[in-house]
Amino acid sequence: MSMSALATLVLIVGFFVLMFLKIPVTFSLLLSTCCAALIEGTNLTTIIRMMIDGVNNISLLSIPFFILMGEIMSVGEISDKIVGLANLVVGRFRGGLAYVNCMDSMFFGGISGSAVADVSSLGAIVIPLSVKQGYSPEFSVALTVTTACEGVLIPPSHNMVIYALAAGAGVSIGSMFMAGIVPGILLGLALMGLCFVMRFKYGFPKGDKIGAGDNVRWFSISKSLSGKWTSYLNADSWLVLENPVFRFEMGKCMKTIVGAFLPMMTLVIIMVGVGIGIFTATESSAIACVYTFVLTYFVYRKDKLSNFPKVLKNSLKTLSVVMTLLATAKAFAYMMTALRIPTMLTNALLSATDNKYILLIIINLILLLLGCFMDMAPLILIMTPILLPVVTSPAIGMSPIHFGIMLILNLATGLCTPPVGSALFVGCAVGGTTIEKTTKALLPMFLVMFATLMIVTFVPAFSLAIPRALGMPV
Repeated sequence: MSMSALATLVLIVGFFVLMFLKIPVTFSLLLSTCCAALIEGTNLTTIIRMMIDGVNNISLLSIPFFILMGEIMSVGEISDKIVGLANLVVGRFRGGLAYVNCMDSMFFGGISGSAVADVSSLGAIVIPLSVKQGYSPEFSVALTVTTACEGVLIPPSHNMVIYALAAGAGVSIGSMFMAGIVPGILLGLALMGLCFVMRFKYGFPKGDKIGAGDNVRWFSISKSLSGKWTSYLNADSWLVLENPVFRFEMGKCMKTIVGAFLPMMTLVIIMVGVGIGIFTATESSAIACVYTFVLTYFVYRKDKLSNFPKVLKNSLKTLSVVMTLLATAKAFAYMMTALRIPTMLTNALLSATDNKYILLIIINLILLLLGCFMDMAPLILIMTPILLPVVTSPAIGMSPIHFGIMLILNLATGLCTPPVGSALFVGCAVGGTTIEKTTKALLPMFLVMFATLMIVTFVPAFSLAIPRALGMPV
């Protein structure tokens, strides 16, 4: 066996063995890279330089801003207002709270960009409400976890920033942001369609209970002498008439819309600013971060300014994990390139078949399998340099932007799957249910996510229509 072959074996097998031994992924990447470098004869100073290069990128400045923005929104209880807006739109129908669960993730995902933040923030509100209204805890958690995946597609998404970095200079972060809008909405609508199909079979309750966040108030429906259905809360409630077709009191509707307007402006700042070229992705993240800071501490005053150092501390903890992962993954990717692993895999896949549809299905299945055992960010960093040459080859001819959306949607499924699905773990903790029971409830939702993945994979227009319309590079 040649030294290069031995180094390749140590790099790949060593990494998965360390992961199996539950060594943190950052150290697994670093140890396997250093061992392979020593066998290959690569100077370790080169590995250190690659690690520095991995985090020395101006585009990465958007990541700490997005992380800080998510922490600020968490303490600012902005998620309450998002749930209230979604509830106003779809909450009155049979199975309305399930629709709310799908829609609030579209809204919140366009602000936080994190599936785990979505589950922990929105899940803490929607899951208890769903259980009280008659949904099973397993279904409530399963739906919350899968809808949270919308957040990694609808901009902003720091995973898109990581992909753009891994793919190289030819991939624009702004193009990635715009390309994720339609697939994210498509996933949300597909899950709402599943809820629509399931609403009678599983006896979903009618949407006659409305509530959100700190202002959750349950009310009973009583029939008035006029024969119309009327609900009674306090002065902050909605007036509901003409059951089952609800008509809301205009003043209370406007209060809900106005309450959600300011948080939703964060989405406008990022999407519109980047889309029409007013801001770069980094600039929009900084502006949105300042905006949410003002909302939380000066407009809504949901947290004391003296607690802000704690918010910074939590953000730095998350950021340190992300940045060390980026550094070690860059070194790992360098060793893969030096050992010609991407070229070998490309040749192996292209020699197996020249049918692009079969190739794309094989790639998706590989990513789905890996997503069950590894977290999203390291997989993006590791698999992008391996698979990008395959999908952009003449045999497939896929756009790097299109592939990026396919990759992120695919790996988002891994956030919901055992044994390492971070969103699944958080959802089960919030909902007080087990992974085994929740996984069973997830099965029909996995099928919907896979169907959506196939649509996004084989219909490029879903990903590329908006960037092309805006004149962005694709």
